Amino acid sequence: MILRPLLLLIIGYFSFFSFVEISAAECAPDGSIEFVCGPISPEDLAIIPDSEWLIASGMEDEGFLYMVNTDDHSSLAVYPPAISEPATAMAPYQACPGVVDQGFRPHGLSLRAGEGGIHTLYVVRHGAREAIEVFTVDTNNSIPSLTWVGCVPAPDSIVFNSVVAIPDGGIAATNFALPGGELWEWQGGSNWTKVPGSETAGPNGIEVSADGRWFYIAGWGSKSLIRLSRGQTPIQKAAVEVGHHIDNLRWAPDGNLFAAGHNGPASDSIFQCLSGGDCSEVSSFVTKVGPDDLKIDRIVEYPSNTHLILGTVAVQIEDEIWVGGIAGGTKIVRFQAP
Repeated sequence: MILRPLLLLIIGYFSFFSFVEISAAECAPDGSIEFVCGPISPEDLAIIPDSEWLIASGMEDEGFLYMVNTDDHSSLAVYPPAISEPATAMAPYQACPGVVDQGFRPHGLSLRAGEGGIHTLYVVRHGAREAIEVFTVDTNNSIPSLTWVGCVPAPDSIVFNSVVAIPDGGIAATNFALPGGELWEWQGGSNWTKVPGSETAGPNGIEVSADGRWFYIAGWGSKSLIRLSRGQTPIQKAAVEVGHHIDNLRWAPDGNLFAAGHNGPASDSIFQCLSGGDCSEVSSFVTKVGPDDLKIDRIVEYPSNTHLILGTVAVQIEDEIWVGGIAGGTKIVRFQAP
């Protein structure tokens, strides 16, 4: 469906007020730690350029995409809409069979900056189908609006985790699999191409250099950040261990990478915590990594609690590091940047 901005605003406002009623009493600061409350399981965060908004993906069955205001810390659900209509995918997404609003479980996010306040959002989607859903983001109103424009279905048997917009117009996505997954590229049509040399244990978050020559892959299973050449022969690959599982990667304002994730006494500790089990020995982490020298600097270590169960992503908003998470948490945690 092509979503009408006015309809989205109405739906979003009702969603926002309901979240305030639920979460306001639980949103008080915890010492120096502050929160944005409302989004459920905000697994990934994407900053909308030249605005006071970011997008959060609520990784739940029948989940939502949320707009989060970075000034007043309010949030509202903007997709799926309460009322949906059929829609046909636009070029270059003709292989997409059409919009499917129900069974929406959003995961990784990537935003391609555009002109005139119009951007493109890519969303890893599970549930009713495995695909990268594509939206335009219009920031020319007081609240940004989303318009569904198509999807890129995943290859058979592939379950994507994270997605990144590639400078030459395509996208790349990770297939999180243990003991071994890989990275895939799409440049239009219905075919994906496996990226040579990208095989690793549980590839998770993904970023790309501004010139498109380097991929940065979160090696969840190896607890390492991997730098992989793109379109170069011979393939160049290097890695640095960070001491924790890496979930998502995001560029920091200073040109380094935020590697956010979690750790426990064993890999099973993470899966037990994720399924509602014991999280007492699990912590969330953010490590800053240099894209060239792979130098690491640990900037956040936070024990699992009701505020942040399993950290998955970090972005910088002014002088704060915002960390999203999963497992049913209802907060984005705001740490003071070092």
